[in-house]
Amino acid sequence: MPRLFGTDGVRGLANGDLTVDLALGLAQAAAVVLGKGRVADGRRASGRRPIAVIGRDPRISGEFLASSVAAGLASSGVDVFDAGVIPTPALAYLVGDFKADLGVMISASHNPAPDNGIKFFATGGTKLPDEVEDRIEAALAQTKLAPKGGDVGRIRRFADAEDRYLVHLLSTLPHRLDGLHVVLDCAHGAAAGISPQVFTDAGAKVTVIGADPDGVNINDGVGSTHLEPLAAAVVAHGADIGIAHDGDADRCLAIDAEGNVIDGDQIMAILAVSMAERGVLADRTLVATVMSNLGLKRAMAEHDIRVIDTAVGDRYVLEALGEHSLSLGGEQSGHVIMTKYATTGDGILTGLHLVAEIARTGKTIAELASVMTVYPQVLINVRGVNHHLLRSDEVIAAAVADAEAVLGESGRVLLRPSGTEPMVRVMVEAEHQDEADRIARSLAETVRERLAV
Repeated sequence: MPRLFGTDGVRGLANGDLTVDLALGLAQAAAVVLGKGRVADGRRASGRRPIAVIGRDPRISGEFLASSVAAGLASSGVDVFDAGVIPTPALAYLVGDFKADLGVMISASHNPAPDNGIKFFATGGTKLPDEVEDRIEAALAQTKLAPKGGDVGRIRRFADAEDRYLVHLLSTLPHRLDGLHVVLDCAHGAAAGISPQVFTDAGAKVTVIGADPDGVNINDGVGSTHLEPLAAAVVAHGADIGIAHDGDADRCLAIDAEGNVIDGDQIMAILAVSMAERGVLADRTLVATVMSNLGLKRAMAEHDIRVIDTAVGDRYVLEALGEHSLSLGGEQSGHVIMTKYATTGDGILTGLHLVAEIARTGKTIAELASVMTVYPQVLINVRGVNHHLLRSDEVIAAAVADAEAVLGESGRVLLRPSGTEPMVRVMVEAEHQDEADRIARSLAETVRERLAV
């Protein structure tokens, strides 16, 4: 039976894979696992009931799923503070700031509106390790907590949730943004209410697109997965920079004044070099995933910055950051984690600090991004194959070795099985686009022939 939790919580088609019953059951199971220190009646030994903060993005299914989660927690003796529509990093921050025992975010991030998801945060606002998620999944089949009378939980509105988060974001800024024109794309998502406000309060001139969520238009042709409208708006308005969020605002991608994309690798390069110059990049080390561009690693080497590689997924970046007590990490997709200020990727925080670097240096975002040369990168998803056999196939291993010999120090090959479907991802980087294309196509064909089902 496949694992219920994926790389970022439980996600699926709302009212299809992700039902009211499942949401209720997960909340009840999480109360058992994450509501630490209970005695038999569901109270803490101290007499205080456990506390949970819940939030959601604007998609329409979030309304009934959040209600189901709240019901599951309260029926298990947990007091619930409902923060309403807020970004995922805001929920994570509030769990820590409010000293709650757990947090629950209802969101499917960059997925289309019919999907939704449930992800849990532990005390302090940290994501859960695999073993804790497995305990929650196991608890679905166990007896639930069922306190009676005055021992059941209460459900309250978290009235100042946005204000707390906004004050926190502004407190992290090293420079005001006066005189800079920023175009924000809020993906018709959770950033729509707070991102324009915080950039304005920081002093920037702000133009906003994708900030009219109606429950069904989240990520629809806008946001970090659809950068064309933002690029057009930046050029049309003569802005200094464009900032794109995804549906739950844990990502940040950027657009320069000419309409060119600044991806997560480039953003990390800019921030890492700045932090190293100012002596605040812990151990002069950046954490990135194996999918980050070869150009990032070369740029970091030129600035005497070490790079630690992790598996794909911001949770693995977070684990490495915590294990080594580091300050900066992230993914090419725009999940950037600044551990001094956040326990997870925060697209608004990242955007603020990126624009603050323009203010600090007086350089354009294009000039700052030139610290890194982006190597042509080709990614081919080979579907309908037995991906479990990838590591043991000698013919594929030989083909990869041949490709690496051809590329030498000027390129890179990465083949990895999907964690969620029968598919192998073939990624090739090279100095020239045509060479990357050719080698990637050849390797993909070898995988298709060898692992066909």
